[in-house]
Amino acid sequence: MQNYLEFEKPLAEIEGKAEELRAMARSNEAMDVEKEAAALDKKARDMLSNLYKDLSPWQKCQVARHSDRPHCEDYINALFTEYTPLAGDRNFADDLSVMGGLARLNDRPVMVIGHEKGSDTTSRITRNFGMARPEGYRKAIRLMDLADRFNVPVVTLVDTPGAYPGKGAEERGQSEAIARSTEQCLKLGVPLVSVIIGEGGSGGAVAFATANRVAMLEHSIYSVISPEGCASILWKDAEKMREAAEALRLTAQDLHKLGVIDRIIAEPMGGAQREPGTTIEAVGRCLDDIITQLSHMSRDDLIQDRRSKFLKMGQQGLAA
Repeated sequence: MQNYLEFEKPLAEIEGKAEELRAMARSNEAMDVEKEAAALDKKARDMLSNLYKDLSPWQKCQVARHSDRPHCEDYINALFTEYTPLAGDRNFADDLSVMGGLARLNDRPVMVIGHEKGSDTTSRITRNFGMARPEGYRKAIRLMDLADRFNVPVVTLVDTPGAYPGKGAEERGQSEAIARSTEQCLKLGVPLVSVIIGEGGSGGAVAFATANRVAMLEHSIYSVISPEGCASILWKDAEKMREAAEALRLTAQDLHKLGVIDRIIAEPMGGAQREPGTTIEAVGRCLDDIITQLSHMSRDDLIQDRRSKFLKMGQQGLAA
């Protein structure tokens, strides 16, 4: 069953009517509704194309947060073979909002790490809605260090509203853990490739995405703060999130112009949630292509390439 976003409600009515006609025909074989249903299907396709042709930044936020978009676990299951999960930070606990382990991508050994939001109420609570605690970032540091020692490329899949801001997380050194994870990214002598598959929120995302190459799905978002949080700070009114989304330049298209990201991965018409399999395949092709390009670089060149990328960040947009 398709879950519709607020701006998709007119589309929901048309697709609903087409399904009602087909349901009536199934219960009464004498009815021939295919012509009418096909006309509604065409109208729905045209409307979907028009809706997604020019999404506003706030609409892209809604799409990026859609509950039916493929999550980290979906990508791991579909793209990687011989996945061996590695748990715990060897210090406090295992943070289930962060998945990670050794695997193969097209028979190439890699270390894959990502945020997992969960797909239903129970799993979302278990996964803390993809908001990592300090132990999650320390787990990521441990896995990146392991990959570096064994000369294995690192793939990170980013999908988080941000790091968990709870009291316990702060007591256990949340900001220090995020900083150390970012530092570990910069020190890696192996290729590091990151893909923003949904939300890339604040330092919680940067801690995984300080990579040689950063790609974003077409309707994903990447920002220092959520539009709601920005609106609450600037205007003392979270309802101004639409204006905040415009100002934050958080879309893949804006960030590519600024040089913050390197690639935009096209999504199927209507977003990744409508054709998860097609989206996952596109991400897999992108990862394989980038890792192949980076695999010819030396350790020193990879480190310098990554550092230079972040030192130059934003200059492209400023020059334009």
